[in-house]
Amino acid sequence: MSILEKLKWRYATKKFNTSKTLSKNQINTLKEAFNLTALSYGLQTLKLVIVEDKILREQLVKHSYGQRQVVDASHLLVICIQNEINEDDVDTHFDTIKNIRQTPEEILNPFKDSLKSTIQNMTVDKKNDWATRQAYITLGNLMTVCAVEQIDSCPMEGFIPEKIDNILELDKYGLTSVLLFPVGYRADDDMFATLKKVRLPLSKTIIEL
Repeated sequence: MSILEKLKWRYATKKFNTSKTLSKNQINTLKEAFNLTALSYGLQTLKLVIVEDKILREQLVKHSYGQRQVVDASHLLVICIQNEINEDDVDTHFDTIKNIRQTPEEILNPFKDSLKSTIQNMTVDKKNDWATRQAYITLGNLMTVCAVEQIDSCPMEGFIPEKIDNILELDKYGLTSVLLFPVGYRADDDMFATLKKVRLPLSKTIIEL
């Protein structure tokens, strides 16, 4: 299939095949895709929590408004933001650049100092909003990669973060959940799998100047 055919194949899976599991290689592809997502300043302040334990996931269903995808999928991916974003994150980022690219500090330091100033001037709410928008960029990337790899998925905002965070004990990692992303294989009897994709024509959504 072409990339457009694969994007048309993709849909928000409502019912997963509970007997099929993604391979280790498929999960590794999603891990790498998460890590390769383009992010603002290249600063990686997100974490991906991968939950395979079905007993643990069963506890999440009632806090996800009864959406069974959370437990029926092969794996549940939880995209999280850090509770704190500070100068240490900037230092880590530029240390990584220096180690990988062997870039001299005299070249990096002006950019590092500028980014530290930007972070320092952000309120906590602004940082959270900024990080959350990065999480959505990551979600879009993962959705496309899943389509290309023919992995079924379902992006989910419908859950109670505080409850999910508590069950997964995300606080000990300094994280807050933003998005749930069950991945696996569609069930043969998921009626939504065969429905035609509904989109406006390009003439309604594209403006060419």
